[in-house]
Order: sequence, then C-alpha cells, then structure tokens
Amino acid sequence: MADYVYGPGRTHLFVPGPVNIPDPVIRAMNRQNEDYRSPAVPALTKVLLEDVKKIFKTTTGTPFMIPTTGTGAWESALTNTLSPGDRVVSFLIGQFSLLWIDQQRRLGFDVDAVESEWGQGADLAALERRLREDAPRHAIKAVAIVHNETATGVTNDLAAVRALLDKHAHPALLLVDGVSSICALDFRMDEWGVDVALTGSQKALSMPTGMGIVCASPRALEASKTARSVRVFFDWKDYLRFYDMGTYWPYTPSIQLLYGLRTALDLIFEEGLDNVVRRHNRLGTATRLAVEAWGLSNCCQKEEWFSDTVTAAVVPPNIDSAEVVRHAWKRYNLSLGLGLNKVAGKVFRIGHLGNLNELQLLGCLSGVEMVLKDVGYPVKLGSGVAAAAAYLSNSTPLIPSRI
Repeated sequence: MADYVYGPGRTHLFVPGPVNIPDPVIRAMNRQNEDYRSPAVPALTKVLLEDVKKIFKTTTGTPFMIPTTGTGAWESALTNTLSPGDRVVSFLIGQFSLLWIDQQRRLGFDVDAVESEWGQGADLAALERRLREDAPRHAIKAVAIVHNETATGVTNDLAAVRALLDKHAHPALLLVDGVSSICALDFRMDEWGVDVALTGSQKALSMPTGMGIVCASPRALEASKTARSVRVFFDWKDYLRFYDMGTYWPYTPSIQLLYGLRTALDLIFEEGLDNVVRRHNRLGTATRLAVEAWGLSNCCQKEEWFSDTVTAAVVPPNIDSAEVVRHAWKRYNLSLGLGLNKVAGKVFRIGHLGNLNELQLLGCLSGVEMVLKDVGYPVKLGSGVAAAAAYLSNSTPLIPSRI
C-alpha cells in the first residue's frame, strides 16, 4: 500500500507546521545509523548545542535537544521548574494555548487561565491585576504564554509581559511556547528575560517532526533543583550529567535529525537570522494583503497581534471552511490548515513559515483563489495574487548570498 495518496507534481504544503523540508536537509538526513557513543556524535552535539543558543538569542541559556514533539517540550518546561500545586497564570487565546493549559492542569498545577476572545492576544491588563494582587506573597510561580497561537494567527508581545513582571518586581518564571515562532519571528530570550523557551523541529527549522528543543535560563536551572514534579524522560538533570561527562546523551538520539539540524541551522545562518525574520514578515504581510483583496477578514483582530507565520482567514457564514481545506487537497494538491475548536468551520489557515520563498507563496495564494471560486465564494481571480505580488515586488531584496 502506498504511504501517501499520489497527486501529480509537487504537494503544496501550506499548513502552519509541519512545513516543507529543504532538499539540503533531506540529503543530510539520508544516512545510516551510527554509534552515538563514538567520538563523532558527541563532537557534533557539542557544536549544535552552542549554535542552537543563537536561534533563541541567548548566551546564558542551556539548551536541551529532546527526541519528542512540542507537547513533550511543554512537559519538560513545566515539570523541571514547578511542583504540584504551584500556581501558574496561563493565557488561553486559542487551541494550542488551550492544550497547554490542559497539560498544566493534568500535571497537577493550580492554573489560573486568563481567557481572551479567539482572535485576540493575551489579556495583559488581567495579568497586571493578578501581579498586583499577588504582592507580597508571590504565590504565582510561573507565567506561561504561547508566543504565536497558530489556531488564530495571533502573536503575543513577550517584551510587554516581561515589562509587567519587572514593574511589579515579581519573581515568577516566564515560560514561553515558541513552537511556531522561534526561527521565524523576533525572539530574544535574554533581553526579554524568558526563563524557559521551547520549539519543535517541524516548524520554522523546516525539519521532520521529532525533536523538541528547550532552552533554560540560569533561574530555570536553579528552580529545577527544588521542583518536585515527577519527571524521568524529560529530566534536565540527566542531560546535565551527560553534558559534564562530554557524551551529551542520556539515551539514544535520532542521528538523522541531528545531521538534519546541522544543515537546517547552516541554512538559517547563511541567510542570516534577522533576514529570516524579515522574510517571514514579508510573506505574512503579502498573505494578509491577499486576504483583504479577497474581501475576507482576518481572524486576528488587531494589527499589533498579526502573525507572520500563519494567517487565519474568516469565511462567510454560508461557506464551511472545512470544505475549503478538503477541496484544496482533493483538486489542487494544496494543503491548508483547518479551523480548530471554536473557529472550526469558520476559518481556514495559510501557513507561511519555514524554508519558503515569495514565488512559492504566490502559487499557494493562486490556489486558494481557485478553491474559493469552486466553493461558491465570489472572488475575483487574481485579486489576492496581484495585491501580494505588488507588495512583494517592491519589498523583496536581492538574495544576500547572490549579491
């Protein structure tokens, strides 16, 4: 039996993760297994750990490359820093923040979920009230926030969260889900005082799923020494012991993913991380202009929250957005993101993150227009593409390595 349903030509993958894998990464992973206790793999790992710190923009953080998904990285961040019963303020703004809150509760933490309407960012006024009320007891042990909520296309202002914690001199740890933001959006771990940040290999790193990368500040490492949550597979202590030994791995890593990560980082550094962030801003802006030209609204309700990695477009009430997604896959070999939970049937999502360029995006937008026409939406073919292309033709720089 075939492992996929064949369609001629290239599959157009425009969900907000997993994303397209660049050919150099695929080639780097096309290799045999090898002994991870040999000198070669620890030498590779040592350099990877130093280079991974660069994508978090930290010099003081300690990274952990765990064979897991973002969900496992969530659990690692929580169980290494907190104890059962600890109070956590967590923002509920969409499906993935909802899932993280569910995990927090199932792990036994006292979660204060600050809920916003889906399409809005974190309610920072509510956070400030809680911080003010919590003085001087400081019962709140952590603030947990999803940087980029892919269900609604909303990006939160982490610098503003840090500013509130500093304003109230509050010692709560700042735990950040950067699964769909790190390596695509502006992220500054040290500058913003993030205590634990995490991402997944299948998002902006443009790799297969299977590696969760967690980075812990010195404060987070100190908290891990007294945190009483049960942890085994995700225990940082085991990693740190093997770091000290110079062998790095408490259990078997994915050799292929390590070599893939090496190449993925090389591609990012060759382009320049700040250039990668700017590229994602261009692609996000172009997509939003296309959605506007189609006469559709953005699920994200304010420009200050617009995500540069995913756009959630709201369809009219007479159209089921799930049919948009189904039709795109069945007729045009185009994969778009479904609306989830509260926005199921109401939005479809265009992912524009990872190793992606302007012409690939324009192909996707052209496909979306044809799908909208097919399902009965009165779109003018070429309208969104024209709006995006006009912007991109004026904003896309020369490829740095080709100048």
